[in-house]
Amino acid sequence: MESVVSPSSYSQQSDQMDKALIGIESTAHTFGVGVCSLDHEILFNHCSTFITTEGGIHPREAARHHANQAPRLLKKALDFMDSSRLQLVGVSVALGPGLGPCLRIGAVTARAVSLKFGVPLLPINHSVAHIEVARKFSVTGDPVTLFVSGGNTAIVLFSADKYVVMGETLDISVGNLLDVLARDMGFGYPGAPRLLELAQASTNFIELPYSIKGQDVSFSGILTHSRKLLSKGIDKASLAFSVVETSFSMLTEAVERVLAFSGKKEVSLTGGVARSRRLSSMLEEMCRERNTKFSVVPPDLAGDNGAMIAYVGSLYYPYNYKIPVEQSFVRPRWRIEKVYIPWRQSWV
Repeated sequence: MESVVSPSSYSQQSDQMDKALIGIESTAHTFGVGVCSLDHEILFNHCSTFITTEGGIHPREAARHHANQAPRLLKKALDFMDSSRLQLVGVSVALGPGLGPCLRIGAVTARAVSLKFGVPLLPINHSVAHIEVARKFSVTGDPVTLFVSGGNTAIVLFSADKYVVMGETLDISVGNLLDVLARDMGFGYPGAPRLLELAQASTNFIELPYSIKGQDVSFSGILTHSRKLLSKGIDKASLAFSVVETSFSMLTEAVERVLAFSGKKEVSLTGGVARSRRLSSMLEEMCRERNTKFSVVPPDLAGDNGAMIAYVGSLYYPYNYKIPVEQSFVRPRWRIEKVYIPWRQSWV
């Protein structure tokens, strides 16, 4: 499945935008290539997503999909830059966190671009990219960010020169919960959108485990209990509705706890699960009660994409942030707390 985002959706092009970076994303099921100017404007964003009719994501199969799609998508980006008279000055690549086989396809592609065109290679943390692209397009300054996707569930804020995880899942991500349960119901991958759609067909709430420990959450109990109910023939729509309501309520409560602790006055929602209107409505209501601004990443940039990788590369570029090709190892467990954020030093 391929998605194409029009550059005009996110930027006003200028004759002065003559230098740009390519961004490459391949952390999980999506291979994406984006182009961003040094003025931080996204100009190009194409991606292709590995999907299945049944079962979940297999890293090697997804990596094979990425290897097949990489040349075509990269050529599109280079052709776009040529026709737009843009000078390539760097290539950004998501080196982690993510699935090792998938990450390696993106890394190999980025190394080839760096060596072929003699431009610097910029290592980008996938989680930072999701947070920063949400900050840009939702126009927030210093938010508490809820990052929710197939592989991530974290509540993050900025302190000094880095992002700090204030709460996270203790087992599986909320996206993984939805995907696995959708697979058990007979849907393919990614299954979360199908389960979220199914949840809208019922209002029958079934009590499920509700597990919050401090500012952390745990979803494995919900999955185990839900599977038992499925095996007994429970109505799938009612179960989907109950899983969504329970898991999203847990996330909303955990975010509220971080807000109370930190004193921040903004909340940002990002990641693939940010497309859920139900999650947005819960967070928005909580923020309204706390007189706090709520914002959500644009739907076309919620999922994994190359544009956000290129964008963060443009933020790093003035700081001479680059890595030699021979040191560009993938980092499947790259924690966001290990990443230096120089463009936000003014925030404390």
